[in-house]
Amino acid sequence: MNFIEAIILAIIEGLTEFLPVSSTGHMIIGSSLMGIENDEFVKLFTIVIQLGTILSVVVLYFKRFFQSFDFYFKLLVAFIPAAVFGLLLSDMIDQLLESPLAVAISLVVGGVILLFADKWFNKPTIDSTDEISYPTAFKIGLMQCLAMIPGVSRSGATIVGGMSQKLSRKAAAEFSFFLAVPTMFGATSKKLYDFYKGGYELSGEQINLLLIGNVVGFVVAIIAIKSFIGFVTKYGFRAFGWYRIVVGGIIVILLLAGIDLQVM
Repeated sequence: MNFIEAIILAIIEGLTEFLPVSSTGHMIIGSSLMGIENDEFVKLFTIVIQLGTILSVVVLYFKRFFQSFDFYFKLLVAFIPAAVFGLLLSDMIDQLLESPLAVAISLVVGGVILLFADKWFNKPTIDSTDEISYPTAFKIGLMQCLAMIPGVSRSGATIVGGMSQKLSRKAAAEFSFFLAVPTMFGATSKKLYDFYKGGYELSGEQINLLLIGNVVGFVVAIIAIKSFIGFVTKYGFRAFGWYRIVVGGIIVILLLAGIDLQVM
Protein backbone atom coordinates (compact mmCIF):
# COMPACT_ATOMS: atom_id res chain seq x y z
CA MET A 1 0.00 0.00 0.00
CA ASN A 2 1.32 3.42 -0.93
CA PHE A 3 0.32 6.86 0.38
CA ILE A 4 -2.18 7.57 -2.42
CA GLU A 5 -3.95 4.26 -1.78
CA ALA A 6 -3.94 4.95 1.96
CA ILE A 7 -5.55 8.36 1.41
CA ILE A 8 -8.21 6.92 -0.90
CA LEU A 9 -9.11 4.17 1.60
CA ALA A 10 -9.22 6.75 4.40
CA ILE A 11 -11.60 8.90 2.34
CA ILE A 12 -13.80 5.85 1.77
CA GLU A 13 -13.75 5.05 5.49
CA GLY A 14 -14.52 8.63 6.52
CA LEU A 15 -17.40 8.93 4.05
CA THR A 16 -19.06 5.58 4.74
CA GLU A 17 -18.44 4.68 8.40
CA PHE A 18 -21.30 6.75 9.79
CA LEU A 19 -23.65 6.34 6.83
CA PRO A 20 -25.98 3.30 6.62
CA VAL A 21 -24.21 2.01 3.50
CA SER A 22 -21.56 -0.42 4.86
CA SER A 23 -17.97 0.75 4.93
CA THR A 24 -16.95 -2.90 4.44
CA GLY A 25 -18.66 -3.13 1.06
CA HIS A 26 -16.99 0.06 -0.10
CA MET A 27 -13.60 -1.08 1.15
CA ILE A 28 -13.97 -4.28 -0.86
CA ILE A 29 -14.65 -2.40 -4.07
CA GLY A 30 -12.03 0.29 -3.47
CA SER A 31 -9.19 -2.03 -2.48
CA SER A 32 -9.98 -4.50 -5.26
CA LEU A 33 -10.06 -1.84 -7.98
CA MET A 34 -6.73 -0.50 -6.76
CA GLY A 35 -5.25 -3.99 -6.54
CA ILE A 36 -4.20 -3.65 -2.90
CA GLU A 37 -2.88 -6.88 -1.44
CA ASN A 38 -4.94 -7.91 1.59
CA ASP A 39 -2.02 -8.55 3.96
CA GLU A 40 -1.92 -8.19 7.75
CA PHE A 41 -0.98 -4.51 7.65
CA VAL A 42 -3.84 -3.64 5.29
CA LYS A 43 -6.26 -5.44 7.60
CA LEU A 44 -4.81 -3.47 10.51
CA PHE A 45 -4.94 -0.19 8.57
CA THR A 46 -8.64 -0.46 7.76
CA ILE A 47 -9.44 -0.90 11.46
CA VAL A 48 -6.98 1.53 13.06
CA ILE A 49 -7.99 4.48 10.87
CA GLN A 50 -11.34 4.26 12.64
CA LEU A 51 -9.65 6.14 15.49
CA GLY A 52 -9.67 9.23 13.30
CA THR A 53 -13.33 8.83 12.45
CA ILE A 54 -14.46 8.34 16.06
CA LEU A 55 -12.42 11.38 17.07
CA SER A 56 -14.57 13.39 14.67
CA VAL A 57 -17.65 12.41 16.70
CA VAL A 58 -16.01 13.53 19.94
CA VAL A 59 -15.02 16.86 18.38
CA LEU A 60 -18.42 17.56 16.80
CA TYR A 61 -20.33 16.59 19.96
CA PHE A 62 -17.70 17.71 22.47
CA LYS A 63 -20.14 19.18 25.00
CA ARG A 64 -22.35 16.10 24.86
CA PHE A 65 -19.48 13.82 25.84
CA PHE A 66 -18.79 15.84 28.98
CA GLN A 67 -22.34 16.57 30.03
CA SER A 68 -23.18 13.74 32.46
CA PHE A 69 -22.10 10.32 33.65
CA ASP A 70 -25.55 9.00 32.75
CA PHE A 71 -24.58 9.46 29.10
CA TYR A 72 -21.59 7.12 29.49
CA PHE A 73 -23.59 4.49 31.34
CA LYS A 74 -26.14 4.39 28.53
CA LEU A 75 -23.36 3.95 25.97
CA LEU A 76 -21.86 1.18 28.10
CA VAL A 77 -25.21 -0.63 28.29
CA ALA A 78 -25.59 -0.34 24.51
CA PHE A 79 -22.01 -1.47 23.93
CA ILE A 80 -22.16 -4.63 26.09
CA PRO A 81 -24.06 -6.86 23.60
CA ALA A 82 -21.53 -6.25 20.80
CA ALA A 83 -18.61 -6.83 23.18
CA VAL A 84 -20.06 -10.15 24.39
CA PHE A 85 -21.22 -11.51 21.04
CA GLY A 86 -18.06 -10.27 19.34
CA LEU A 87 -15.94 -12.45 21.61
CA LEU A 88 -18.27 -15.46 21.48
CA LEU A 89 -18.80 -15.44 17.71
CA SER A 90 -15.36 -14.29 16.53
CA ASP A 91 -14.68 -17.51 14.58
CA MET A 92 -18.03 -17.37 12.77
CA ILE A 93 -17.48 -13.69 11.96
CA ASP A 94 -14.07 -14.49 10.46
CA GLN A 95 -15.69 -17.12 8.22
CA LEU A 96 -18.31 -14.67 7.01
CA LEU A 97 -15.55 -12.19 6.22
CA GLU A 98 -14.26 -14.64 3.65
CA SER A 99 -17.42 -14.30 1.55
CA PRO A 100 -17.83 -11.18 -0.62
CA LEU A 101 -21.13 -12.66 -1.80
CA ALA A 102 -22.41 -12.54 1.79
CA VAL A 103 -21.50 -8.85 1.87
CA ALA A 104 -23.37 -8.21 -1.38
CA ILE A 105 -26.48 -10.01 -0.12
CA SER A 106 -26.38 -8.07 3.17
CA LEU A 107 -26.09 -4.81 1.27
CA VAL A 108 -29.12 -5.57 -0.87
CA VAL A 109 -31.27 -6.85 2.00
CA GLY A 110 -30.33 -3.86 4.15
CA GLY A 111 -31.07 -1.58 1.23
CA VAL A 112 -34.59 -2.98 0.88
CA ILE A 113 -35.18 -2.41 4.61
CA LEU A 114 -34.06 1.22 4.32
CA LEU A 115 -36.46 1.75 1.44
CA PHE A 116 -39.35 1.15 3.84
CA ALA A 117 -37.85 2.23 7.20
CA ASP A 118 -39.34 5.73 7.03
CA LYS A 119 -42.83 4.27 6.53
CA TRP A 120 -42.49 1.56 9.16
CA PHE A 121 -41.20 3.86 11.88
CA ASN A 122 -42.98 7.14 11.19
CA LYS A 123 -44.33 7.97 14.68
CA PRO A 124 -41.31 8.87 16.82
CA THR A 125 -41.80 9.96 20.41
CA ILE A 126 -38.13 10.49 21.34
CA ASP A 127 -36.52 13.55 19.76
CA SER A 128 -33.33 13.71 21.83
CA THR A 129 -30.70 11.19 22.89
CA ASP A 130 -31.18 12.52 26.46
CA GLU A 131 -34.60 10.85 26.50
CA ILE A 132 -33.25 7.36 25.74
CA SER A 133 -33.82 4.92 28.59
CA TYR A 134 -31.44 2.15 29.61
CA PRO A 135 -33.69 -0.64 28.21
CA THR A 136 -33.91 1.25 24.91
CA ALA A 137 -30.12 1.68 24.82
CA PHE A 138 -29.70 -2.06 25.39
CA LYS A 139 -32.12 -2.94 22.59
CA ILE A 140 -30.25 -0.67 20.19
CA GLY A 141 -27.04 -2.38 21.31
CA LEU A 142 -28.56 -5.75 20.41
CA MET A 143 -29.37 -4.42 16.95
CA GLN A 144 -25.74 -3.34 16.58
CA CYS A 145 -24.75 -7.01 16.83
CA LEU A 146 -26.29 -7.55 13.39
CA ALA A 147 -23.41 -5.49 12.00
CA MET A 148 -21.11 -8.43 12.78
CA ILE A 149 -22.47 -9.80 9.51
CA PRO A 150 -20.29 -8.09 6.87
CA GLY A 151 -22.26 -5.69 4.72
CA VAL A 152 -25.04 -5.02 7.23
CA SER A 153 -23.56 -1.65 8.31
CA ARG A 154 -23.11 -0.80 11.99
CA SER A 155 -24.69 2.62 11.59
CA GLY A 156 -27.56 1.21 9.53
CA ALA A 157 -28.36 -1.44 12.14
CA THR A 158 -28.24 1.00 15.07
CA ILE A 159 -30.19 3.74 13.30
CA VAL A 160 -32.99 1.38 12.26
CA GLY A 161 -32.84 -0.14 15.74
CA GLY A 162 -33.25 3.30 17.25
CA MET A 163 -36.15 4.18 14.97
CA SER A 164 -37.86 0.91 15.91
CA GLN A 165 -37.70 2.15 19.52
CA LYS A 166 -39.54 5.38 18.67
CA LEU A 167 -36.46 7.58 18.19
CA SER A 168 -36.66 10.31 15.58
CA ARG A 169 -34.34 9.99 12.59
CA LYS A 170 -31.99 12.62 13.98
CA ALA A 171 -31.89 11.15 17.49
CA ALA A 172 -31.32 7.64 16.12
CA ALA A 173 -28.48 8.85 13.91
CA GLU A 174 -26.80 10.80 16.71
CA PHE A 175 -27.00 7.89 19.17
CA SER A 176 -25.49 5.70 16.46
CA PHE A 177 -22.58 8.15 16.20
CA PHE A 178 -22.08 8.14 19.97
CA LEU A 179 -22.22 4.35 20.19
CA ALA A 180 -19.55 4.12 17.50
CA VAL A 181 -16.96 5.57 19.88
CA PRO A 182 -16.68 2.68 22.39
CA THR A 183 -17.45 0.08 19.73
CA MET A 184 -14.81 1.18 17.25
CA PHE A 185 -12.27 1.95 19.98
CA GLY A 186 -12.72 -1.59 21.30
CA ALA A 187 -12.35 -3.09 17.82
CA THR A 188 -9.22 -1.03 17.15
CA SER A 189 -7.64 -1.99 20.47
CA LYS A 190 -8.30 -5.69 19.87
CA LYS A 191 -6.89 -5.51 16.33
CA LEU A 192 -3.70 -3.83 17.52
CA TYR A 193 -3.33 -6.43 20.28
CA ASP A 194 -3.81 -9.32 17.83
CA PHE A 195 -1.36 -7.73 15.38
CA TYR A 196 1.48 -7.49 17.88
CA LYS A 197 0.58 -10.80 19.50
CA GLY A 198 0.97 -12.40 16.09
CA GLY A 199 4.60 -11.27 16.01
CA TYR A 200 4.15 -8.43 13.53
CA GLU A 201 5.83 -5.05 13.84
CA LEU A 202 5.15 -1.71 12.20
CA SER A 203 7.80 -0.07 10.05
CA GLY A 204 8.33 3.70 10.00
CA GLU A 205 6.53 3.97 6.66
CA GLN A 206 3.57 1.95 7.93
CA ILE A 207 3.27 4.21 10.98
CA ASN A 208 3.19 7.22 8.64
CA LEU A 209 0.47 5.54 6.58
CA LEU A 210 -1.60 5.03 9.72
CA LEU A 211 -1.10 8.65 10.76
CA ILE A 212 -2.15 10.09 7.40
CA GLY A 213 -5.05 7.65 7.22
CA ASN A 214 -6.37 8.82 10.58
CA VAL A 215 -5.99 12.51 9.70
CA VAL A 216 -7.80 12.12 6.38
CA GLY A 217 -10.49 9.92 7.93
CA PHE A 218 -11.04 12.51 10.67
CA VAL A 219 -11.53 15.42 8.26
CA VAL A 220 -13.76 13.51 5.85
CA ALA A 221 -15.87 12.03 8.66
CA ILE A 222 -16.63 15.49 10.04
CA ILE A 223 -17.95 16.56 6.64
CA ALA A 224 -19.90 13.32 6.23
CA ILE A 225 -21.57 13.53 9.65
CA LYS A 226 -22.65 17.15 9.20
CA SER A 227 -24.03 16.46 5.74
CA PHE A 228 -25.74 13.22 6.78
CA ILE A 229 -27.67 14.71 9.70
CA GLY A 230 -29.09 17.47 7.52
CA PHE A 231 -29.93 15.14 4.64
CA VAL A 232 -31.56 12.37 6.65
CA THR A 233 -33.61 14.80 8.75
CA LYS A 234 -35.08 16.31 5.58
CA TYR A 235 -35.25 13.37 3.16
CA GLY A 236 -35.07 10.15 5.19
CA PHE A 237 -33.26 6.92 4.27
CA ARG A 238 -34.78 5.90 0.94
CA ALA A 239 -31.84 7.21 -1.12
CA PHE A 240 -29.42 5.19 1.01
CA GLY A 241 -31.54 2.11 0.44
CA TRP A 242 -31.24 2.39 -3.33
CA TYR A 243 -27.55 3.18 -3.02
CA ARG A 244 -26.92 0.01 -0.99
CA ILE A 245 -28.72 -2.07 -3.60
CA VAL A 246 -26.55 -0.59 -6.34
CA VAL A 247 -23.31 -1.23 -4.40
CA GLY A 248 -24.38 -4.80 -3.69
CA GLY A 249 -25.08 -5.25 -7.37
CA ILE A 250 -21.63 -3.90 -8.28
CA ILE A 251 -19.99 -6.49 -6.01
CA VAL A 252 -21.99 -9.27 -7.67
CA ILE A 253 -20.97 -8.00 -11.12
CA LEU A 254 -17.30 -7.92 -10.09
CA LEU A 255 -17.59 -11.48 -8.78
CA LEU A 256 -19.24 -12.66 -11.99
CA ALA A 257 -16.45 -10.95 -13.95
CA GLY A 258 -13.96 -13.13 -12.15
CA ILE A 259 -12.39 -10.36 -10.08
CA ASP A 260 -10.96 -11.70 -6.84
CA LEU A 261 -12.57 -9.72 -4.04
CA GLN A 262 -11.38 -9.94 -0.48
CA VAL A 263 -13.16 -8.46 2.50
CA MET A 264 -10.98 -6.20 4.57
